[in-house]
Amino acid sequence: MKVNIKPLADRVIVESAEAEQKTAAGIIIPDTAKEKPQKGTVIAVGPGKKDEPMTLKEGDVVLYGKYAGTEVTIDGNTVLIMKESDVYATL
Repeated sequence: MKVNIKPLADRVIVESAEAEQKTAAGIIIPDTAKEKPQKGTVIAVGPGKKDEPMTLKEGDVVLYGKYAGTEVTIDGNTVLIMKESDVYATL
């Protein structure tokens, strides 16, 4: 996905991965029991702070906190805008 928005400072825009449909044992998870995904793909990166360059880049697959970021709808797609420090790891 490509968005026509540029995050400021140390912010990144992340497209969340789809929620799991089945458990490892093959049990189908109903919509009401699905958990919010904690994995996604970085689709835009800000320029960073004056003394702290950005370590993430577009296309990185990342893990982030369950309640990290702010959900925003851009061009009909829901994405998360969060600080780089809210990202725990890259995959």
